Amino acid sequence: MTASHSARRLRASRTAAAGLIAGLGLAGSAVAQAPVEAIFGLDLRARYEGFESNFWGAVDPADDGYLWLRALPNADVKAGPVRAYVQLAATQARGVGLGEGPVDTTGLDRLQSFVEVVLPTGEETQLVLQAGRALTPLGSERLVGRRYGPNVPQAFDGLRATVKTARLKVDLLDLRPVAVAPGNFDDRPSRTRRLGGVYATADLGQGAGLDVYWLDYANDGARFEQGAARERRDTYGIRFFGQRENWSWNWEAMVQRGRFGDDAIAAWSVGTETGYRFADAPLKPAFRLRANYVSGDRDPDDGKLGTFNALFPKGKYFGELSPIGPYNIANISPTVSLDLGRGVGLDLSAAAYWRASTRDGLYDVPGQLIRESGASRARFVGAQVEAAVTWQVDERLTLTGSMSVFAPGGFLRQTGPSDAIGMIGAETLWSF
Repeated sequence: MTASHSARRLRASRTAAAGLIAGLGLAGSAVAQAPVEAIFGLDLRARYEGFESNFWGAVDPADDGYLWLRALPNADVKAGPVRAYVQLAATQARGVGLGEGPVDTTGLDRLQSFVEVVLPTGEETQLVLQAGRALTPLGSERLVGRRYGPNVPQAFDGLRATVKTARLKVDLLDLRPVAVAPGNFDDRPSRTRRLGGVYATADLGQGAGLDVYWLDYANDGARFEQGAARERRDTYGIRFFGQRENWSWNWEAMVQRGRFGDDAIAAWSVGTETGYRFADAPLKPAFRLRANYVSGDRDPDDGKLGTFNALFPKGKYFGELSPIGPYNIANISPTVSLDLGRGVGLDLSAAAYWRASTRDGLYDVPGQLIRESGASRARFVGAQVEAAVTWQVDERLTLTGSMSVFAPGGFLRQTGPSDAIGMIGAETLWSF
């Protein structure tokens, strides 16, 4: 990072902090006169996942079954334009054969704790200033998500300023991801990674919307197949999404530039999701087609890194069984959803995966290299099928179950263990 870039970020952080302090001062009298409203909530989740030949038999134990337990109590207090929100996370993991990691358990800790001030700036315009720890999902969560599928969601510490009008929302971000630790109240903001930028969403009318954004990311200890170095990466993206009559769509294009050590970064990705629902047909079938391309590195010795970085993507990225993450991958996935009545839904999906570049390896959802390219020039990674049932028992209780199989392709067979993965999942979620 250049000195001028650091200075700009410091000035922006000071400006946002000063604005928040000023906002608190201006709102003081309004808070004193306003009634205090407090809302308390609780989410309880128990999830079991059982694997046969996890990571195609490349880990020990390859056959693994574990139970995730999670309680998320929260308190939301409002007084006039000021809001204070606190959410704790109490998590446990039972029987994780590979050893517990940051997505499995954090003991008892703060998941969210922030103060927010809403300042009217016009008839239909307001400025929202937020400081503290919060979940920060952006758009479709392809780049910044809550990581809600695993046991421990991804939170961020920092500042957020949001300008809202009738048809436009603009977020300014200066954040550090929270590094999860296994003890109680020991989660801290990362010392090696940070995230900033601007994210704008426009309502285009008639059910359509448009996101335009720039995200500034830095990681002092980045690692790809090309090696390890400091990473400084800018992501420029645009997303067109919406729903009209029976059609729905969510299309996104992203370009990344920056530096990885002494090498330049030149990466890109396109993600699409297009759906159609037969609302008047029996079982109300809905068809959805997802297609993604995420660039990989073409030559580790050319002084350029072409591996796209998905930053902080949503958990369970490609489905309930997600051994593969959105790095150096191309995939296509059709899904049909059926409404079986009485709150029961069935999803049937399939997916096929290819490496975008045959000179780059395979990565998991957090971005860790799980299979080097070696001497293989095969593109086909494998295919999976999945069935998932969801029962919305009532407004508070949801039960889900899933079954998945991943059959390895040529690349996996040529580079190491290549057993078919089998996975079953069962989950109970109760919200108050």
